[in-house]
Amino acid sequence: MFPETIETDRLVLDRLTTEHLFECYEHASVDAPHIEEITRHLNWSPHRSLNETRTFIERQQNAWAEGEEATYVVYPQKTEANAGEFGGTTGLGIDWKRRVGTFGLWLRKPLWGRGYSGERANALMELAFERLDLDLVTVSHHPDNDSSERAIRKYVEAHGGRREGHLRNHIAYQDGTVVDVVRYSIAQSEYREHQTQ
Repeated sequence: MFPETIETDRLVLDRLTTEHLFECYEHASVDAPHIEEITRHLNWSPHRSLNETRTFIERQQNAWAEGEEATYVVYPQKTEANAGEFGGTTGLGIDWKRRVGTFGLWLRKPLWGRGYSGERANALMELAFERLDLDLVTVSHHPDNDSSERAIRKYVEAHGGRREGHLRNHIAYQDGTVVDVVRYSIAQSEYREHQTQ
């Protein structure tokens, strides 16, 4: 159902599997550089063991097999700085009953500010609308995450989408904290209209 690999001009998105276990743990663990800054506005905590990373990957593999979520490792192309290095993960979660896809992303700090968020979002929109024929894609960010807000606004507006609003007590973190999010959406009709412009 989902492509194993997606290539863009500057990125390779490779299906997350247990083959990525050690590099994923290296960059998602409590000892990874900048990990507290990276996860400050995310709904997961740094991994405390290799087994925690293995459990996460196995969960994502099961979701892939069930057609519920496509999770990819982000790698910069060979023409980019940090070429071929594990850059983070991205994904498309799917609610088939509502015909809605939801984007997720985290990147290592050396990849911030390069426009990769929008580039992989464009690729995932093509997957959601062209291949899976979903009606809507959504994406959210923590209200205090200004960098994510700028990146998301840019690609949402470029595809005719909109900011839906500030949703209170919308996500429960692993530690029991409940937080607000700001949500955006792009309809398939908006996406198609802006493809021709």
